[in-house]
This record gives sequence, C-alpha cells and structure tokens, in this order.
Amino acid sequence: MSTTEVARPPGLRFGYGTNGFTDHRLDEALFVLAEQGYSGVALTLDHAHLDPFATDVRTRVAELRRNLERLGLGVVVETGARYLLDPRRKHHPTLLSEPGPRIDLLQRAVRIAAELNAEAVSFWSGAKPPELDAETAWSRLTEGCSAVLDTAVEHGVPLGFEPEPGMFVETLDGFDELARRLGRPAPLGLTLDIGHCRCLEPASVPDCVRRAGSRLVNVQIDDMRRGLHEHLEFGEGEIDFPPVLAALREIGYSGLVAVELPRHSHAAPTVAQRSIHFLHRAEVPA
Repeated sequence: MSTTEVARPPGLRFGYGTNGFTDHRLDEALFVLAEQGYSGVALTLDHAHLDPFATDVRTRVAELRRNLERLGLGVVVETGARYLLDPRRKHHPTLLSEPGPRIDLLQRAVRIAAELNAEAVSFWSGAKPPELDAETAWSRLTEGCSAVLDTAVEHGVPLGFEPEPGMFVETLDGFDELARRLGRPAPLGLTLDIGHCRCLEPASVPDCVRRAGSRLVNVQIDDMRRGLHEHLEFGEGEIDFPPVLAALREIGYSGLVAVELPRHSHAAPTVAQRSIHFLHRAEVPA
C-alpha cells in the first residue's frame, strides 16, 4: 500500500507537531507521519523546516502544499519557535515586550496558512515583562491581536489563541477576558493544550474541553502533571485520556488533535508511532 493510500480509522483526526521532528527534513517527517497513519501536522514555522523570512518562502510553501495534498495531510500553523526572532532570548520578542516583530511574524503565518489551506494559526501572548503593569499589558495584547485579526479576516484564516503556562494569558479565564476585550470576534478561536489543562486549570480536563466548546479550533495533546509544565509522553503523566477524547467528540470537534512533544525529536519516529497507537486505543467507540 502506498503512503497516499494509508487507511486511517474513523473518529478524531490525530496529528503530530513538527517541533517534535526537528532532526528530520520536513518532507521526510511528513512522509513518516503519513505512513504511520496520522491525519495531519501542526507545522511550527522555524529556521529548520519552513522559515517565514526566507527569500524563497513562497516557492517552498507551494511545494509544501503539494506534499501535504499528495499525502492526504491536514495542517495547522504554529508560531511558537523558540529562537526564530531573537537568537539569544527564547520566545522573544512577544506581543507584550516588543509587539512589532511578533505581529509581523503572525501576519506572515496567516498568509502562509492561507496558501496552505491550513485549518488555523495558533499563537500566544508571551510573558509579561516585570516592569509592565497589567493594564498596559492588556492594551498591547489587544492591539497586537487586532492587527493579526485584520489579516486573518482578509485571508479567511481562523486564529487559535493558546493559553500557555507562565505567560500573561495562561488559563481559560484569561482567554475569556481577552475575547471580551476584543469584542468576541468570530475569527478568534481557542487552541487548547490538553496537558496545560491538567497543569493549571481547576476543572477536570474533559470539563475544560466542554468549556471550550464551539470556540475550539486547534488541539494539542500530551500528558502532564499538576503544577509542572513538562510535555510528557502518554502514560507518563496524570491524565486519563479516554474521557478527554470522548469530550472532544461530544462537542463535535472536527479539527486536528496534534501530539505536542517538542523535546522528543531525538526519537521522533518511535515516539510518534507509540503516540498514535496510544491514542487509537484511548478512543472510546462512539
């Protein structure tokens, strides 16, 4: 059976984050994931796989779209590369520290997503600089989000804002406040990392999924422990996954559920294979 003919079981659509395949060329990572039965990829824009600042980026995006279509893979665009904008400071600059460069990156991501026919672009707030008061932080964040939303509307690309532990917006309550301040715009959806729910949220993980509901446009999935922001392989943390997957089906979620293991590139094919086997076993029949 050729790669394009891989039979994928019905049910949730599982993907894998390319930030967990950084030791592979992108086209080879896509082939491995399609061969293993994944339905899509969460593509992190970075210098290794797809540099949004490269002079030939449009050519590379067109080639990537052809590869994705040939392999039958969906895609979401992730923007959390650690050192893409600053070689010395991880995840800097942010929408709070120096909004301009981050807005430019996110707008580039939206344009790339449109060319790839991607399902969403995912992003986060960044951490609040110590010298910044909360109201100024909210002001910078909403202004930056508004600029990116304008580009997303122009290109018809949904945005998935991700609450991230340690950042200014780290919980679902924080996302609700951001949405309120922006006027709850339709293109602004939610990226939910299942592990983050266990790490920080007071509610159970399935209840977090239900709370997200129709706003959910992107899901990252990994195991995690309460109070510890460490992405773990399935079975190494504290999450009971069958109820989580059942909750995703309950709310009618149809997007990608992408494995998020950014520190496992050294064993990516093996980890990816274990992950999809685990997820298929954890799916409770509808």
